[in-house]
Amino acid sequence: MIAPCAEEGSERGTTARARLRLLADQPGHAQDARNATDPRNTPDAGDPREASLVKELAAALFGSFTRKDQREKGEQYLGGLLRTHGRKSIRRIAAQVGGSAAEQSLHHFICSSTWEWMPVRAALAVYLEEVRPSRAWVVRSMPIPKAGDQSVGVDRMFDPCLGQAFHGQQAFGVWQVSEAFSTPVHWRLRLPDAWVRDADRRRRAEIPEGIGTQTDEECAADAVLESMSAWRVPVRPVVLHAHISDLPATIGRFTRAGIPVIARAADTPSTSTLAVRAPALPGYRGGPLSARTILDSVRGLRRRVEWTDPAAPSFAGRTSLAVAVPVGRADAGRGAVPGGDELVLLGEWADARQAPVAMWATNMTSVPAAPLLRLTKLADRTARDLAGIGERVGLKDFEGRSFRGWHRHLTLASAAHAVASLAGHGDRATGYASRSA
Repeated sequence: MIAPCAEEGSERGTTARARLRLLADQPGHAQDARNATDPRNTPDAGDPREASLVKELAAALFGSFTRKDQREKGEQYLGGLLRTHGRKSIRRIAAQVGGSAAEQSLHHFICSSTWEWMPVRAALAVYLEEVRPSRAWVVRSMPIPKAGDQSVGVDRMFDPCLGQAFHGQQAFGVWQVSEAFSTPVHWRLRLPDAWVRDADRRRRAEIPEGIGTQTDEECAADAVLESMSAWRVPVRPVVLHAHISDLPATIGRFTRAGIPVIARAADTPSTSTLAVRAPALPGYRGGPLSARTILDSVRGLRRRVEWTDPAAPSFAGRTSLAVAVPVGRADAGRGAVPGGDELVLLGEWADARQAPVAMWATNMTSVPAAPLLRLTKLADRTARDLAGIGERVGLKDFEGRSFRGWHRHLTLASAAHAVASLAGHGDRATGYASRSA
């Protein structure tokens, strides 16, 4: 059985939180919070809180840079992402921070420099855990529509969260999340087979050796497992919002790593790998069943669950029907595999007469249905902030062709997202400046 861990703290974290409170107490912060839902109240280009946070965050993140000029360029790019209106191309950022003379140096810093992005992402995660401890890590897809075929990883894709195909890149982000705050800290770009097996494409995009083809669910799981295993951050529950088909296999990877996870189930026949474990429930010893079939059989056991909507500016109260069912991997015959991983299947209904609006499976088998359902709602907070702050800071805006450039831009755009969130601009970012071409 896997259970969520308790909050962790430190003397260093206390100091960082005190600095954050000082920023929050500056004149106007309370009024900003009251007016957060008014789209006209967008952050100023010269917002003093953002400028102060850029300085502090740059000092925390760029310690791994070996050269002073790299640290300066990192701070320039970070500030430029926040002050530049419209699409965050290197040219537009350069126009904000130093004009045409800065364009070449910033292009080199992002696309051709030697700095590694993983230490910067790890430092961002540690910093955020100190100033805004998270409740969970949320993994979600970020489809990036693109014209043409030169940007690394571009292909015909299908996004299961959107339920539609598109032409572009498919990325998976790892977000540190609480009900009132979310920021991405790590990214993984899924490379289609056409890119992985084409030696010329790999060379031109500078794709490192060892990067291979993955499914969506493999890419999503790897994104959070590689970061949580390597970084000095607390183990939090993972909300894997990725429409997983083979639930026992994917969740089993987290169980073996000692990480609590709840994964969204794909509503397809390929999820027919589950068996009901409880003898008193319908479907026991019924052989391999789909998640939908199991949940349909226990509709009479649903209970009303109240939860707070983290995606609503006013944090409105909502109600759903939910049920949790003990399940496991089914064998080829009748029933769960003896000694296999124990799971709980969670179903949610918005309308008792309709199909479930979401299905999840988890290794947190001792946690009741209500807190499990509330945990899944943290994914809604990331969707809201991706559409708001994420658009403002240019998470989808990298125009270069290189694998390394893409990762460096996403790293600094994530830091800019953290600055905007900490400065209190999350609710207003949705109505930020229009994005010109």
